[in-house]
This record gives sequence, C-alpha cells and structure tokens, in this order.
Amino acid sequence: MTVVASKYARAENDLYQTEPWVTEALLRHFPVDWMTVWEPAAGNHLMADVLKEKADNVYTSDIAVYGRPHDSIYDFLKPHGVWPDVSAIITNPPYGKGNRQARLFAEYALTRCKGLVALLLTAKFDFGNTRTHLFRDNPRFAAKINLVDRISWTLDGVTGTEDHAWYVWTEKPRLPRAPVILYAGRSQ
Repeated sequence: MTVVASKYARAENDLYQTEPWVTEALLRHFPVDWMTVWEPAAGNHLMADVLKEKADNVYTSDIAVYGRPHDSIYDFLKPHGVWPDVSAIITNPPYGKGNRQARLFAEYALTRCKGLVALLLTAKFDFGNTRTHLFRDNPRFAAKINLVDRISWTLDGVTGTEDHAWYVWTEKPRLPRAPVILYAGRSQ
C-alpha cells in the first residue's frame, strides 16, 4: 500500500472514532478479562463499548464530551491529583504534530499504569531515536500488532491513508523474551 498525504483538515479536539474490529483485534492477542481498564481518550465510547464486553470495569475520560458522557472530563496530558486505580490503559490517543502528543500519552500511560498499556498509533510510531526509551530500551514493551486492514475513522467505509498498529506494554519485564510482532485485521 502506498501512503499518501491526507486531505482531511484537522480541528482541535477532533473526534477519531475507532471501529470496533480494531479493539477486537487487540483483545484476541491481549485479553482483558477481569481487568479494570481506563480509556483516557474515550471519544464516543466505541472502544470502551468493546472493552466493556470483556473487562471487569471500564473507566472513561476525555478532554471533551462528544455525545456520550464520560466518568471524568480532563486532559490526560495535564497534571492531576488522583488517577484511577486500573490494571490496564487502552486507548487511541491524539497524535499531535510529529506524534509528540502520542509520545507523551505513551510516557504518561506507562507511569500511571503498572499493568497492561495498549496504544493505537501509526505503524511507524516505533521508528526514530526519540522513542527508544519506549521500545528498544523499555523492558515492559511486549508487542506490536500490525493491522493489515486500514481504519475508517469516519465509520463510513472510507479508509484513512495511513497504516496503524497496536503497541503493547505489559506489567512484567519481557526479558529474556524479545518483543513480538503480531498481525491482525477485521476478520483475523
């Protein structure tokens, strides 16, 4: 597949809805049965709805309300006094220019959750020397799940122009096992 520049004009706090199959693809490899999960960029709860089918409890938050109420309204990238006590953080975070917000989301998620952290990001997010602390040098980094189908962010079947992957960190250091590369799609 060829990656081409998107003609989509981005707006602040724009809503990128995650199709249910994307979260299901993650859960096939990393089940959340009996976990308490925090979805800190919950948007319109499409990811949270899939998580609620499997997890013991799902806590939602976001910077804005997009139609469905959240458990809390706040910016995950700003300091707060108390964070929910969860065993997993699973989200499709905002990427920001040069993926800077996504990098911060990953850093903060890893400090706020000692359990499972799974972030839906661009497939090339793990490239570059500014992120080695998240991947190569991070003993919690466990897997990259490459999505073989492209996501329709507008839920109308029109796919985006970029490939995506789940990046997964676990509660225990991976050593002596190296991180794994997995593949998933709509039906696999």
